[in-house]
Amino acid sequence: MTDQLWIDHLGGIVFFLAILLLISFINLHTLKRLGQFPDPPHYPRVSLLVPARNEARSIEGCVRGLLAQDYPAFEVIVLNDESTDGTDEILERIAAEDARLHVIHGQPLPPGWLGKNWACQQLSQAAGGDYLLFTDADTGHAPLMLRNAIATALATHADLLSGMPHQEVKTWSEQLLVPLLAWSFMAFIPIALAERVRAAFLCVSIGQFLLFRQSAYAAIRGHESVRDKVVEDFELARNIKKAGLQWRFVDATSRIHCRMYHNFREVFDGLSKNLFVVFGNVFFFTLAWSALVISFLEPQLILLLALLGVPLPAQLVPLSVLAIGQAILLWGLTDLRFGFPIKQAALYPVTILLSVIIGLRSMFTHTFKRGVTWKGRAVSVKRNA
Repeated sequence: MTDQLWIDHLGGIVFFLAILLLISFINLHTLKRLGQFPDPPHYPRVSLLVPARNEARSIEGCVRGLLAQDYPAFEVIVLNDESTDGTDEILERIAAEDARLHVIHGQPLPPGWLGKNWACQQLSQAAGGDYLLFTDADTGHAPLMLRNAIATALATHADLLSGMPHQEVKTWSEQLLVPLLAWSFMAFIPIALAERVRAAFLCVSIGQFLLFRQSAYAAIRGHESVRDKVVEDFELARNIKKAGLQWRFVDATSRIHCRMYHNFREVFDGLSKNLFVVFGNVFFFTLAWSALVISFLEPQLILLLALLGVPLPAQLVPLSVLAIGQAILLWGLTDLRFGFPIKQAALYPVTILLSVIIGLRSMFTHTFKRGVTWKGRAVSVKRNA
């Protein structure tokens, strides 16, 4: 490249990061929170549905939090999905204490289904609520969660309401990598616009909190429509939008918390399961991650070369410093909004590098169907054309 081409190239990175910052600032201003809508005149009956496979570590806290909801009409149904770690004993003990908890035992996994999707399908068949709230066994819930969630769904006419819980991060790997999901939608998806357009790809959904109007869930054939999808939460949201129904997304950090992973191995395996599948195929995956590497790592490299005395066009150094500052601010906005350690913003190059490594592993294992497992079961997806 000529000097001017290098300058124009880095100027393009600065412009790209400015657009992402604009999206983030708009989301900060427009993203609704659970708890900010007034109570409705009536509360429909809700089924709280939890798939549980080997969740002895967290299931009791999750279930007791759901049973403690300040809400007039709800049921809690937990499906024990062939657990071998004592989950079943914990559930039976709680059910003996509180008749509102219904424990069902999962049927064998049919061909063509992934485990969690089959568990959720069985839960939906056992549910009797006008609304169905699917949540994960590693979540915790404040007593006002359900009341606020229904108030939000009714006020926004949501057929599917999802949101971002507070993600607990304690180890270094959690702190560096778990913010990636929240940052991705904060920087790339203008939520207020996405809620108003029919484009199915323009949405995000978190499986830790999926509140469906029962009639809408039935209209898209529920989890049967995503039986073989690894990122079923995203696909369900897309199906809602494809059906012309209303999808809404909120900040749920004040009412729901979750610790998805507890160490690097769990983070590595969990993200490997999902990162490639979100993009659908190798082309879009390569395009997206190439853009991230260029935008977030190239300015760092240019600044390093300048510090080492490599001759560079004079304008490249201030442009690189500007781009690095934009990137730190971009990550910092997400960290502050969702309660992640602010130090992660300064360490974002490490986050990007680790994410690329995990993403490449995800692409390889899913493309060649090698070694993708979760909770003792193989994960496989159909290869996209």
